[in-house]
Amino acid sequence: MKNINYRIIGGTRLTDYIILTVSILLISLGLFAAYQMEHYGHIITGMNNQIVWGIPHVFAIFLILAASGVLNVASISSVFQKTFYHPHARLSALLAITLLIGGLCVLVLDLGRPDRLVVAMTNYNFKSIFAWNIFLYNGFILICVLYLWFMMEKKMQRYYPIVGLAAFIWRLILTTGTGSIFGFLIAREAYQTAILAPLFIALSLSLGLAVFLLVLIMQFRSLGETVLHRPKKLLVIFISAVFYFVLAYHVSHLYYTYRHGIEYFMLGDGGGIYAVLFWAGYLFIGTILPLWLLYHERFTNSRISIISACLLTLLGGFALLYVFIIGGQSYPLNIFPSMEVISSSFFDDASMHIYVPSIWEFFLGMGGIGVSALLTLLAMKILPFVPHSLADLEVDPKFM
Repeated sequence: MKNINYRIIGGTRLTDYIILTVSILLISLGLFAAYQMEHYGHIITGMNNQIVWGIPHVFAIFLILAASGVLNVASISSVFQKTFYHPHARLSALLAITLLIGGLCVLVLDLGRPDRLVVAMTNYNFKSIFAWNIFLYNGFILICVLYLWFMMEKKMQRYYPIVGLAAFIWRLILTTGTGSIFGFLIAREAYQTAILAPLFIALSLSLGLAVFLLVLIMQFRSLGETVLHRPKKLLVIFISAVFYFVLAYHVSHLYYTYRHGIEYFMLGDGGGIYAVLFWAGYLFIGTILPLWLLYHERFTNSRISIISACLLTLLGGFALLYVFIIGGQSYPLNIFPSMEVISSSFFDDASMHIYVPSIWEFFLGMGGIGVSALLTLLAMKILPFVPHSLADLEVDPKFM
């Protein structure tokens, strides 16, 4: 591969103005929503004492998983020594930082009392996975900053593979910790299972690569076919891996008789909206359609098809997280197994718990996306994160 020269995104492109305007608008809406929720309380949201993780948490987990997965592009370069991906490493690490910051902003502002975050950062309960995640998230940002420094500083580039390996391991631990937030919860029948860790890792890879391809196509008007061909094939593998783990997750649940109820609730008529989001949202829109667009010879070489496949993958991943996170809370608690309970004030009756997200929750979640987009744009206008050219002749030494 030839020496790659990087550049700062300069000029006044229309695309940059659009991204800047939309990002500021989304951030403003998010801050206004956070103010409303702080002033009036969470009563203005669709969340309640039973469903405490709503749409903002779906957005937050979505962004955190995408942050972990997008770093995989840099890891392929430094850890697996695939020099083809080396020109993308800087942008990959930058997106990992900005996406994680966006996700954490949503989490912090949805606490109801963001000022109480100081207590969580100074008083640790190491039996809680949430306490461990504070170290994992902050450590991830720190190691990505070091990763970028070693990439961009010539004197430090000899240590670049070592830091890359550390970032790769840390990313796996972080995603495992995010999945373990749910996997360690024994009270919810939809959550308690060890397969959530590899499922979240696979989902992070597909979401991260989809985000990366979208940013790459937006930033480069002239992309070589080879540059898009390899990541496109990789996205097919990641989408298929997610489907495999989702299938294993539900098959393992069906193996246990006492979990047949939650499976019927999430995949059948019991939950209503959750079954629609799973079958139509995740399986059809987020899995079958992207694979068809990426594999079918009629669409596989079209840039529009690749963009569409990436967007559909993101929508499908979001739908899957909604079904899993919110559907898992909507299913009634089984506090007294094998006993008939009519009703009590502890939500142990047999009725489904209704959740209707409010506009404030959507505003807050979209605000996190705005933070990530704005930070990414500003960083690329300050430091050289993207190559001058990604034409086939520049990237692929075998290209003729």
